[in-house]
Amino acid sequence: MHQASPLRRLPLAIAIGAVLALSACGGSDHHDDIVIPAAPADQGAADTAPVPAVPAFVDTVATNQRGDARYATLATNAGVRVLGGMLDIWKPLTEIVDAGVTAPAVESFPAIVASSWTGVPNNGTPGGTIVNAQVHNANIDYVVKATASRTQEQTLLAYLDDRRGKGYSTASGMGPLTDAWRSASRQTTTINDMPQDAVSIKYEDGGNNNGVGGDANPDFGKVIDLVNSMGANGSTEPAKRFYKYARPYRWSSAVQVVPQLEPAKSSTPGTDGGFTSGHSAEATRNAIGMAYVVPERFQELVGRGLELGESRIFAGMHSPLDVISGRVQAQAVAAANLIAAGATTRAAARAQAQATLMKLTDTNAGNFPAYAASGTPANDRFADYATSKANYLRRMTYGLPLIGRATAPAVVPKGAEVMLETRLPYLSEAQRRVVLKTTAITSGYPVLDDPEGWGRLNLFAAAEGYAVFTGNVVVNMDAGKGGFYAVDRWRNDISGSGKLVKQGSGVLKLGGRNSWSGGAQVEGGTLEALSLTAFGTGDVYVADGATVVNNTAGTLALAKQYTQLKGATLEMRVGAVTHGHLSVSGAVTIGGGTLRIKFQDGYKPAAGTTLNVITAGSLKGQFETIAVDGFTVTPTYTDKGLQLRLDA
Repeated sequence: MHQASPLRRLPLAIAIGAVLALSACGGSDHHDDIVIPAAPADQGAADTAPVPAVPAFVDTVATNQRGDARYATLATNAGVRVLGGMLDIWKPLTEIVDAGVTAPAVESFPAIVASSWTGVPNNGTPGGTIVNAQVHNANIDYVVKATASRTQEQTLLAYLDDRRGKGYSTASGMGPLTDAWRSASRQTTTINDMPQDAVSIKYEDGGNNNGVGGDANPDFGKVIDLVNSMGANGSTEPAKRFYKYARPYRWSSAVQVVPQLEPAKSSTPGTDGGFTSGHSAEATRNAIGMAYVVPERFQELVGRGLELGESRIFAGMHSPLDVISGRVQAQAVAAANLIAAGATTRAAARAQAQATLMKLTDTNAGNFPAYAASGTPANDRFADYATSKANYLRRMTYGLPLIGRATAPAVVPKGAEVMLETRLPYLSEAQRRVVLKTTAITSGYPVLDDPEGWGRLNLFAAAEGYAVFTGNVVVNMDAGKGGFYAVDRWRNDISGSGKLVKQGSGVLKLGGRNSWSGGAQVEGGTLEALSLTAFGTGDVYVADGATVVNNTAGTLALAKQYTQLKGATLEMRVGAVTHGHLSVSGAVTIGGGTLRIKFQDGYKPAAGTTLNVITAGSLKGQFETIAVDGFTVTPTYTDKGLQLRLDA
């Protein structure tokens, strides 16, 4: 084998976009004789998320009824059963759907006799048993503090979210698409401000909630029909009538209900339990339906659903346990109804939403996602990703004390993967289940450890793809199908021992603090780094026809090896503050292919600038083509790196 000299300077004259192969005299000792390392080792079968061996909510959703003796217990009512963890906090007077309810016997099911529960704790009438005082006290104390410190903005939103249609309120999660959505859906409301006195309060919104569906709205009716269908079998009344847990202002006089909402208080507390929040559940169901047809706003919409739940706390109307349970039950109901709608109906609604919203916003398939995400914190309160992520996670638990072990493995309910069908369309159903599994929150929180796994699902995080790689994780994206098939971004912090295999023609961007160790094998399309540790801690192997992009704000760090085959491309994005740089602890092996340098944000370096492109434990081989916008370039290869001198 010919021994490389320590320093090799090769003149190149490359204009904008030109492609010029290196001469054989400069490359033979580093092309012909190098040994291409093997691709990252096979890590075995990919992870799975089997369906739990318990009754599935999506199969039994129709049992979520009140006034029917067949569905009056935790064992027989799906809407009650999914929230069974509440019994670890509070034991109701009777474990029957019987608050203000009577029903005749049916078959072997005994008649329902109305409960003696009054709905007012500590009035001398037995109201149930506090099983976990720490959690119960924290739950009510949270409302006391929240209502004592709420801002004017929180007070206004609490009022609006209480009074007006939940569909209309939830639509504000559309951000830049809100006006187009409300126009297409023909949504209306009669409540847009807070009255200055309690006398003028009206309970009912004179608007139309989700809008106009069916044939009466030919451009958007299928969309509204799908969103409306999310409420089927979704009542929270069976749970209210079973758990018989009072509203927070009845537990503590220190809870300050928004004054304009005082007339909304029920005069019959015995049929007005707080657990579960109907407003919270409806908002989450609407949000999931909207997110299904407009997945470009998936995280913002599901975040808006949880925000409306928090508004119920600021209103003084509900406690954290009330709104947490509303989210849990609503996710299960929404998944069941998406499945019931059928694939054809779902696809038609998604297509209609996309076509109509693009028309109204003068966008197309290429720029619609960017438009949907074009809001700023000044006009879209969900625009800041870090803030939205933190708020979603906080609102999942409200910091209530752990009551169980935090290390229980996550399980994924039957059918839950349908909620990610349009957000991660290039993944299989099995893969989407694993995404839900790897992004689920820690176990041990009150109410959230239901046997199916609905409580721990973190839909915000799941929209960012995997959080753990186990085995061979194959991602095949067909850019020809457009949308997320063509370009997607994952920002979760990905751990695990697995291997990522990127296939297909699409672009997958990784932006997390990643530590997975099995390597990345890019067989097709593009794998783009948005963070300094985007590619984990394993080898990176780029096959013929594939591209790797460094689009970070600094040095892309690889802990092991980088290998590029003939026909592959390494692209560096260079800006004014920092420039794309690849730092590899192990060996860099270049079997040919292209190095492309692109300047961004209006930056153009001065002639004579030297870019330090690659540093490595060792470097062998050369690129066949080096393309730099606006410059001719002279590369300097050493045994440990590559520099480029830029000339006019």
